[in-house]
Amino acid sequence: MTSNFPLDLPDQEWQTRLSDLEYHVLRESGTEAPFTGEYTDTSAEGVYECRACGTELFRSEAKFSSHCGWPSFFEPLAEDRVIYLEDHSIPGPPRVEVRCAACNSHLGHVFRGEGYPTPTDERYCINSICLRLAPARHQTSSGEAT
Repeated sequence: MTSNFPLDLPDQEWQTRLSDLEYHVLRESGTEAPFTGEYTDTSAEGVYECRACGTELFRSEAKFSSHCGWPSFFEPLAEDRVIYLEDHSIPGPPRVEVRCAACNSHLGHVFRGEGYPTPTDERYCINSICLRLAPARHQTSSGEAT
């Protein structure tokens, strides 16, 4: 298998590793129902990783309440962590799909210019099921992580 994505796997392997819903959303560009996701209202500190491959994608400091039914972030952890594709899957103007740059899994969509009071005026509307929150690690006075 040749892939431009370092952590991409054959479909059969993804089906083994992921639940049916995880596979549908991450690998078939599905969407979980609004207001049902594990991280929709979470305010815990940490880093949100791709549930499929573990790549760190978003920091909790960039998460905000948009009241849209899915976790919202105003920026990714780093621009090289995500890729953007034009999405024509529904009628109307194309949307901008957000995918994991490491494994090519679908994460959600980004919307720009909606007027949210965030530093970027962008809303990364990401399916909870695509993420896993790794709790923040705090450093002791000696510099050790706990």
